[in-house]
Amino acid sequence: MVRIGKLIRMERIMNREKGTTMIVPMDHGVTVGPIPGLNRIKETIAKVAEGGANAIVIHKGIVPVGHRGKGKDIGLIVHLSASTNLSPTPNNKILICTVEEAIKLGADAVSIHVNIGAEDERKMLEDFGKISASCSEWGMPLLAMVYARGPKVKSQYDPDVVAHCARVAAELGADIVKVPYTGSPESFRKVVEGCPIPVVIAGGEKMDTVEDVLIMVKGAMEAGASGISIGRNVFQHDDPTKMVQALSLIVHEGASVKEALEVLK
Repeated sequence: MVRIGKLIRMERIMNREKGTTMIVPMDHGVTVGPIPGLNRIKETIAKVAEGGANAIVIHKGIVPVGHRGKGKDIGLIVHLSASTNLSPTPNNKILICTVEEAIKLGADAVSIHVNIGAEDERKMLEDFGKISASCSEWGMPLLAMVYARGPKVKSQYDPDVVAHCARVAAELGADIVKVPYTGSPESFRKVVEGCPIPVVIAGGEKMDTVEDVLIMVKGAMEAGASGISIGRNVFQHDDPTKMVQALSLIVHEGASVKEALEVLK
């Protein structure tokens, strides 16, 4: 039975009427450092909150720095995993925060990152199980970011591979799973159909055009996705507030790409 506390917290990171969500991850500082858009993170958080994002993902040390004390509410997801791109094994994520710490910081949810196929997959799955149990105990929603990265993975965007990643998250007790988009509504529908929990797509690297981002999001939503978790293509936009508004139109209202582009003009 799902605890009422988890249901209440889920409503803080999702649209309670439609079950959709617009998440902006900003945990990149550990992985790649203070990249553009995150060097003044408090300002960026304020901009995406003003645009109406449902939640942000940040590391525990940024919570007190990013707290605004004014403006619109926004859900807080504290990320529990980390590695840096300077590591010889950047795909091996370790836990650097606990569910209990996140609760004390005021989190509405927590997230973990697991790379299926990586050298240390065994340890990441073990950690996944422990965090899932802790989340169940405390009534804390768990967002699992699951990717296929390792020597046996030919393409992390292969629909069968992405479907496997999504299913792993559901099997191990996540409440929401974040995976890469497979490139088309037809192929991504297979991912959604094989996963009994809400599926959101990652934004990946900064795209060439805003329209490319909107087309990807529209395709995912048409395939049955429950929303998006897009970082760089939001916080590195010239106007993150308007970018969130445009994406939210597609995610929450089912708007067309053309209608979303009008917001950005």
